[in-house]
Amino acid sequence: MTAAESKPTYEQAQLHLQLFEMRREARLRQARDWFMKNYHVENFDDSMRIAAPGSEGGTFAMMVFGYWDQACAFLNYGLIHEGLFFETSGEFFWVWERVKPVIVQFRERFANPLFLANVEKAANRFEPWIENRAPGHIATMRQFIKQMRAQSKAA
Repeated sequence: MTAAESKPTYEQAQLHLQLFEMRREARLRQARDWFMKNYHVENFDDSMRIAAPGSEGGTFAMMVFGYWDQACAFLNYGLIHEGLFFETSGEFFWVWERVKPVIVQFRERFANPLFLANVEKAANRFEPWIENRAPGHIATMRQFIKQMRAQSKAA
């Protein structure tokens, strides 16, 4: 039995619930809502236009990036149960899919090869995990994100 197949410990469940409570904080909820509605980028310039440092969009994007990178760090270090996290916290993968087109540019521009590395590491495990349990989910989600990006361009 792998760690992901084992039952979560009480401590893992408590930390998971604490992360969930953080997600419900009003300002972070506002940032997450903004991110899902507005952060549709294809290159670094798009990101700087939509979420420039010092702007409200920039603040919201960094709140979302910071929250999910921290949550995924807890996951990657084994502090949170992988199966429980993957079953209940798929939003991190949406964030990864949104930033993936520009991650190399971010890391180069800010000289930080570790920027969102925890999210990337978790996403790389999540994709086969979910495909094993829900075949076609990733392709469907990516198509939906593509449609959302096209709609945001048209608006």
